[in-house]
Amino acid sequence: MDALLVSYGVEWLNLLVRWLHLITGIAWIGASFYFVWLDNSIRPPKAGSDLAKKGVSGELWAVHGGGFYNPQKYLVAPAELPEDLHWFKWEAYATWLSGFAMLFIVYYFNASAMMINKDVADLSTWQAIGVGLGTLVVGWTVYDLLCRSPLGKRDGLLGIVMYLFIVGAAYVLSHLLSGRAAYIHVGAMIGTMMVGNVLMVIIPGQRKLVEAMRVGKSPDPIYGKKAKQRSVHNNYFTLPVLFIMISNHYGMTYSHPYNWLILAAIIAAGALIRHFFNLRHAGRVSFGYPIAGVALLLAVAVAIAPRPVQPAAPVVKADAAAAGAAAVPAAATAAAAPSADMAHIQEIIGQRCATCHSAQPTQPGFATAPAGVMLQTADQIRQHADKVYQQAVQLKAMPLANLTHITDEERALIGTWYTSGAK
Repeated sequence: MDALLVSYGVEWLNLLVRWLHLITGIAWIGASFYFVWLDNSIRPPKAGSDLAKKGVSGELWAVHGGGFYNPQKYLVAPAELPEDLHWFKWEAYATWLSGFAMLFIVYYFNASAMMINKDVADLSTWQAIGVGLGTLVVGWTVYDLLCRSPLGKRDGLLGIVMYLFIVGAAYVLSHLLSGRAAYIHVGAMIGTMMVGNVLMVIIPGQRKLVEAMRVGKSPDPIYGKKAKQRSVHNNYFTLPVLFIMISNHYGMTYSHPYNWLILAAIIAAGALIRHFFNLRHAGRVSFGYPIAGVALLLAVAVAIAPRPVQPAAPVVKADAAAAGAAAVPAAATAAAAPSADMAHIQEIIGQRCATCHSAQPTQPGFATAPAGVMLQTADQIRQHADKVYQQAVQLKAMPLANLTHITDEERALIGTWYTSGAK
């Protein structure tokens, strides 16, 4: 089969699975947000009321979509098991399965371009894939053991330890994989922790509660407490994971030399902002958390901001008589040095960038130009001059994994062309 058709087919597969991942992710995160909000918003019934006698720990009245709702939460379980009981699990499973498929389609099938950066670590394809898959296994194992250890009874301390563990994983991955792959695997690791909570703790615990009621036994409340703890963890994981899902669009973060530290700050900001909303839903307002979160994001934005572009120094034509003999070697040097004229820049970009950024890419694994950016003509190059300068010169994020072996001299020449007005 023609390689272009294969790449085209993979791109459609990428689109459909990514769409599915987004849809199921919205369903899962939406349910997570709703139930944590519900837990924080319900109010206990009056002592001696019918609800209290039934074992209801809290209720809430709400109006939505033209109707009134009255959800109630029981201390452990109702006196009788209802015939229809809805389980929230497939949203989580489908999100993880589609996300795992995305790892294969985008990263593992094209690991040489998407995962490996020879300037970071000289890994083989299978080594890079092994690092990626191993991260998921090790991440869940460490997290689950910490939750089951005595540390699991101290939520605040457990949260700090888990944050440090995730930051440590980001640091290690950023020294083994490309920045983009490192970010996505931190996200995949957290996502695996989240679905592991549902599959290994929350659903099994709920099954034991239901089984106990079916045989007429009083359910053990410990299962509900463990499920609640893991559900709250998932709630705090969501904002960092959502950032990582979109991070591949922002090379300024994952391509930075301290990309792991940038990710650490953004994860902390997301958790702080999420904590504010959780407290607010419980009736406590503390603006210190969102202020701290926004301050972290601003600090990152300032720290990684590109430096102001300095215009290229004008070429001063020395008077031949005044320059004397010195004018000859200077002219010879200028003639020997590559020029930053449009023709030369177009040649460099055509060789190093247009293999992907063209109407019909020649780079294996690409059926269309990434993000629709084409750099085949002089007009197209001028149109995207800002992006070319930022990605190829400032961030050195492109070419991807430097597949086309652009040199530092060529990057510098593009920089000179840009600062001279990109003409």
